[in-house]
Amino acid sequence: MPIDAAKALAAEPRSTEISWGHKDIQLYHLGLGAGVPATDPAELRYTLESKLHVLPSFATVAGAGMGVVGGLSAPGIDVDLTAVLHGTQSVELHRPIPVDGRATATARVADIYDKGKAAILVLRTDVADEDGPLWSTEAQIFVRGEGGFGGKRGPSGRLEVPGREPDFVAERPIREEQALLYRLSGDWNPLHADPEFARLAGFDRPILHGLCSYGMALKAVVDGVLDGDVGRVSSYAVRFAGVVHPGETLRIRVWRQAEGRLQLTATAVERDDAPVLGDGVVVHA
Repeated sequence: MPIDAAKALAAEPRSTEISWGHKDIQLYHLGLGAGVPATDPAELRYTLESKLHVLPSFATVAGAGMGVVGGLSAPGIDVDLTAVLHGTQSVELHRPIPVDGRATATARVADIYDKGKAAILVLRTDVADEDGPLWSTEAQIFVRGEGGFGGKRGPSGRLEVPGREPDFVAERPIREEQALLYRLSGDWNPLHADPEFARLAGFDRPILHGLCSYGMALKAVVDGVLDGDVGRVSSYAVRFAGVVHPGETLRIRVWRQAEGRLQLTATAVERDDAPVLGDGVVVHA
């Protein structure tokens, strides 16, 4: 079996030195659709180096997303990329991400769940610099055809959508070339660029990166609910509920919950609000 659960879970964590600078952050923000209108002071916080703030979701691509890459190449893990889908993603901030940084990313396979027809890899990454912890991320990677090995099913973690109107709604267009720009931040999976590969994976055309939708939704929340202050975000988690294509429109709905907690969903407008992101939670100051 391509996944040897015992071997993967017993493997020593892998540490990688990562670094980033303002160009990496600006490219990431542009890949999320930042910079429209180009001279808007609210957008210049994401695009102009002299005013730059770092969206917390940048943690998922810093160092070219080495945490997920390292997890998929860990001992005991040998999977076909056409069978891989991103299931969930979370990031917890220990302090604001600096515009220029150098740190150590330590990645491990934290758990493996058996969903019958699929396996779920839980990949945990902790990042720290010389001043201490910076952020922690956790990704659940869905691998079709690799279940049935007798492992635990894992938690459900589903959230019920509130039965009231959202407190905030935003629509964000996805440019035709957006996946091509976003992939320059380090996710080179051809599923997001190559029509032939996309068909092999079961899609009629390339889809947008789940982590691009993830970042777009957080930016909409920061801009529309948190007064544009990226420093207010403590943690952010979502489940990837479906695909969205370049050229479509992402609709983000946000509900205020308990103090310091927001719940969100995202849907594809042109496909009758087909689910894209679910179980979204932003914890904030």
